[in-house]
Amino acid sequence: MSNKAAVTFEKPLQHLSLADWHSRLTQLKNVAYTQRSDAFELRHSARNLRNETRIETHWDTYHNNDRLSDRVAELDRWRETMRIMLQRVVGEIQSLKEEKCNTERDLDGHITPLTVVTECIGMRDCRLGSELTYDDGDTELKNELCIVENNQRLLRDQNQAAWEQLNRLQEVKFKLELDLTDKDEAQSIDSHQLQVDQHCGDVSFKTDPTRVPRDSCTYGNWLEYCEELVALAESTLSDSFSIRESLFATREKARNILRAQQDRTAHTLRKRIFETQRARNELEYQLGKMKEEMAKCLQEIETLERAHDQKTEALKVVETRLENRAQRSGMELCIDESYHGLCDEVQKLRDTIKTLRAKIDATKTTYNSLRDHANKIDQDLQNKQHSLMTDIRALDLRGRLKTGEFGGLATQTDRNIHLSRVEDEIPKA
Repeated sequence: MSNKAAVTFEKPLQHLSLADWHSRLTQLKNVAYTQRSDAFELRHSARNLRNETRIETHWDTYHNNDRLSDRVAELDRWRETMRIMLQRVVGEIQSLKEEKCNTERDLDGHITPLTVVTECIGMRDCRLGSELTYDDGDTELKNELCIVENNQRLLRDQNQAAWEQLNRLQEVKFKLELDLTDKDEAQSIDSHQLQVDQHCGDVSFKTDPTRVPRDSCTYGNWLEYCEELVALAESTLSDSFSIRESLFATREKARNILRAQQDRTAHTLRKRIFETQRARNELEYQLGKMKEEMAKCLQEIETLERAHDQKTEALKVVETRLENRAQRSGMELCIDESYHGLCDEVQKLRDTIKTLRAKIDATKTTYNSLRDHANKIDQDLQNKQHSLMTDIRALDLRGRLKTGEFGGLATQTDRNIHLSRVEDEIPKA
């Protein structure tokens, strides 16, 4: 066998020396160590950053949740305050409406007194002759008319004030309801935010979430608005309470004044009726006496005329005697005692007849005067009777003013049935 040398072929690349190889190994080792150190520092700083950001985020979330909880609690307190104020406002509106309705009812109730007093004044104006006087009844009726009109004006003004206050209360109620609705919505939103976390489905990036919303206000302005709204509600409630007291006081005062005046008017009318009855009785007595005296005068006139006729006949007899004695003849035609006696008798009879005629004329004049005066008394008596019936009708007409006098009878038919006392004759339904 032949021995041949092995031929070795090298790559056409630069070969490193062993020292370079060791140097490169050391360099790689050092770079790896440095990078591992840098990576460790990076991981350590990253872990610190993660821990710090986690803790910071946790506490930020915790504090914000506290703020939201405080905000929800504050909203709940203000919402409860607004709810109570709204309940008070609603109750005050109802109370004021009731007082206003009562005042309107009293105002409508003044229609009957106004109608009655107007009818009474018109009825009493129908009196005749000397009975149409400005007496105390007329004065009291006019005073009552003034009181009724003044009460109507006061009640009307109070109703107007109550209506305006109701409008203000409705406005405050609207503001409270709107604010309560906003607070309910804000509380619902803030309460929902307490439950929002990264696991919620509606969590996403938003466009400019840190912007200041349009029409927003500061916390101070919000708090000031709440306090001012509560103060406005308190002030309006206080004014409404004062108006309700004023309505009640005005109604009671008007009712008491009118009732007192109605009592005075009724008393004056009854007094006037009594005075008229007394005057009528006096005139009836005087008229009776006048008629008795007229009958006596008429009887005396007849007696005087009979006496006058008797004296006339007696004068005829005496004159006939004288005339017959004048027919004597001769010396028998002498003026003797019989002649003088007959002449004296004639003269006395003529004087007597003249006196009787004068007395008859005087008696007839007196009779005519008595008759004329009796006619005046009779006319005045008729006027007084008419005035008496007028006042009695006016007093009966005022019976409508007494509440419950006829057992609460509302209609004129029921009142007539009660006055005529025919309830038992009407068949029951």
